[in-house]
Amino acid sequence: MALVEVRELTKIYPLGASIFAPQPAAGQLAAGKGEIRAVDGVSLEIHAGETLGLVGESGSGKSTLGRLILRLIDPTSGSIFFDGQDLQHASAPAMRRLRRDMQIIFQDPFGSLNPRMRVREIVTEPLHIHKIEGVDMDLRTSELMRAVGLDGSALERYPHEFSGGQRQRIGIARALALRPRLIVCDEPVSALDVSVGAQIVNLLAQLQREFGLTYLFISHSMPIVRYLATRIAVMYRGKIVELGSCEQVTSAPAHPYTRSLLEATPEI
Repeated sequence: MALVEVRELTKIYPLGASIFAPQPAAGQLAAGKGEIRAVDGVSLEIHAGETLGLVGESGSGKSTLGRLILRLIDPTSGSIFFDGQDLQHASAPAMRRLRRDMQIIFQDPFGSLNPRMRVREIVTEPLHIHKIEGVDMDLRTSELMRAVGLDGSALERYPHEFSGGQRQRIGIARALALRPRLIVCDEPVSALDVSVGAQIVNLLAQLQREFGLTYLFISHSMPIVRYLATRIAVMYRGKIVELGSCEQVTSAPAHPYTRSLLEATPEI
């Protein structure tokens, strides 16, 4: 059974309802209805232990889909199942328990960390929020720092004292604190230098083996997704237009948009 199953998931935003509403990509407007179909009838599965790479250009709906799966935002229609449990109809206490198994790594390593909190507080905050008892906090934080390649002395410092790559490692440590089963990686290397981003990608692969993690890896970069993912889903205008193994999607793409993404990849 799939760890995550999404059925006909749709998210519609009323056009012009707010200046903060997401801007539509070409083709995402529903004709005559004044609305944006950010996610449009998406169905997919994520199997335990795999990395599903979700690739597409900016505005294609990738991050919205990731947030819908975590129920950070509510869908307009469709169903989301996590380990067989319907997230749409889960009670508040049940949803709170399920959130321990679902975490996210954000794109921005600068804006995703509270600048007023020390690293120790940032990393242990999920444990306090979920009232996890019987955990040796010092031991857990030391283990997390080791896992992400940071020294224990980092725990008493503030986010502004670190580089972008180090901040992203802190964000990864926070995501690991509750020992989740699923992590949504929302373009975790797009704000980093290429060499630093490569280190983070390798770290994620290592952590997956060490902790038995399942990833939804969101990116606009086909080479990164091809390197890390087990399967690839290509998203275009709110829809999944192609889904298959890395070898299938990259060697014999069936959709013109997938071919255009591959052709846009520079050869080094």
